[in-house]
Amino acid sequence: MGEQKRKQTSKSNFIFGKKNYKWLFIGLAFIAVGFILMAGGGSDDPNVFDESIFHWRRIRLAPTLVLIGFGIQVYAILLNPDKDSKS
Repeated sequence: MGEQKRKQTSKSNFIFGKKNYKWLFIGLAFIAVGFILMAGGGSDDPNVFDESIFHWRRIRLAPTLVLIGFGIQVYAILLNPDKDSKS
């Protein structure tokens, strides 16, 4: 009898709530966009130097988006799903 009740209560308890998962996916999107913006810029010929690897998008924007994404991930993990947003 006690084991069934314990199984019922453990099935309904999730670690994260709906808000947590929403913020986790937003953070993952920021990280993915940052890595996509970092891609490219190489040259097919190893003897030719391509200046596009020093473009502001790869040096400033993409790493900033990745760091913001990691910050959002930390926020999503630490967010309390039981706290009421109305109060």
